[in-house]
Amino acid sequence: MSNPAPQLVAGRYRIGEVIGRGGRATVFAAQDLLLGRKVALKVFTATATTAEEVKLQEAEARLVAGLDHFALTTLFDAGVDQTDPEEPRIFLVMERVAGHDLRQRLRDGPLSAGQVATLGSDLAQGLESVHDHGFLHRDIKPANVLLARKGPSSRIRGKLADFGISTIIGATGDAEYTTGTAAYLSPEQVRGVDPTPASDIYALGLVLLEALTGAVAFPGAPEASMLARLGADPVVPDSVPVALARVLVAMTAQDPAARPSAGETAIALQDAFVAGLVTSRRVEPGMLADAEGERLAAVRSLSVLDSPADEAVDRIARITRRSLGVPVALVSIVDGDREWFLSHEGVEVAQVPRNASFASDTVATGEGWAAEDVSTDPRADAHPVLAADPGLRAYAAEPLTTFDGHTIGVLSVLDRRVREFSAEERAELADLAAVAMRELDLRVLSKRALFDR
Repeated sequence: MSNPAPQLVAGRYRIGEVIGRGGRATVFAAQDLLLGRKVALKVFTATATTAEEVKLQEAEARLVAGLDHFALTTLFDAGVDQTDPEEPRIFLVMERVAGHDLRQRLRDGPLSAGQVATLGSDLAQGLESVHDHGFLHRDIKPANVLLARKGPSSRIRGKLADFGISTIIGATGDAEYTTGTAAYLSPEQVRGVDPTPASDIYALGLVLLEALTGAVAFPGAPEASMLARLGADPVVPDSVPVALARVLVAMTAQDPAARPSAGETAIALQDAFVAGLVTSRRVEPGMLADAEGERLAAVRSLSVLDSPADEAVDRIARITRRSLGVPVALVSIVDGDREWFLSHEGVEVAQVPRNASFASDTVATGEGWAAEDVSTDPRADAHPVLAADPGLRAYAAEPLTTFDGHTIGVLSVLDRRVREFSAEERAELADLAAVAMRELDLRVLSKRALFDR
């Protein structure tokens, strides 16, 4: 930009040091003076030439800022700063994401097949939201994939950055913009055809393949790299698990119509992850739900494992203990190969392998169950909760079910005496499970309300 950025944008964002710079924009550390929080502020030079065009770009920027999804960097605000009327600047106010981007991470070596499958599912779900709102990303590359490990599962989570940016600043761009993304352009874009959602899928496929192999699929100078994909598909090594390889081949098909949608990609990648769990014997097939890939996508979309449970979830567990007169109550989420306890009133154990989990029965069927004495169950020998408290006997569980019918976990109780839980007690447990599920839903809704523009 020809002029320095203003020190105060939109009357509330105080600009600090530069934390990133590209050909079209500069990212600053900034402070939101109104809400007292640290943010990242990305400032562009507007491509509009008239006041009316500037207003249209501002409106589009605000539409992009209205998107909210766990796999997208949260945009808190957007607009056009006209401190200098001769050079209006579009600005985006984004969350500050701690951690590295995928480009930096790959310097330490490639990711595992399981990491690529789950990371890719995250990003595909984010793309689905972008596409559903009528936008394209247009610039999917490792540097625009932010990584974080959060919560008890410690799984890599991914967020797409810079979505919709090229729509705001103009799709045709300059040579520098095109060169910067040449390695990830789809064949149709190389031929000069306007990008579509399928073009984003192709780029994501190349990024995931690079994450898996540690090498760019079409290396070399920009022109040679772009021309290479017109005559050949990217090579998926034979060492890649079959289920994952099948998804990557579909994502990078020459024909855009042959590529899956973002939503289909997210489920297919979760299915590939599940196939890996079964092959490695980390999960027995009989413990899986019929639509396990969709169920796992629902678990990840709620982001309930990304932060500790709040007091409300613990309170539900305490109420459950008192109501049913038991020493242990657990609010748990069943991920791919683990049952994670969001709240574990009465025991200090935080997780259970899925092969040993009693909750797996409820997840597989969507129905609660009870046993007078689980110590005789074959899973008891490997169950950490029973190892921590060998005197536990009776068990009952009811499902935590999403509004669209996916069982993501359970509310369960354990007693130290052999007992039969009555129909009334089971009904009480089911009611409390419904309250716990609504509380988890409210956590997501509260986040959206907090960032609602």
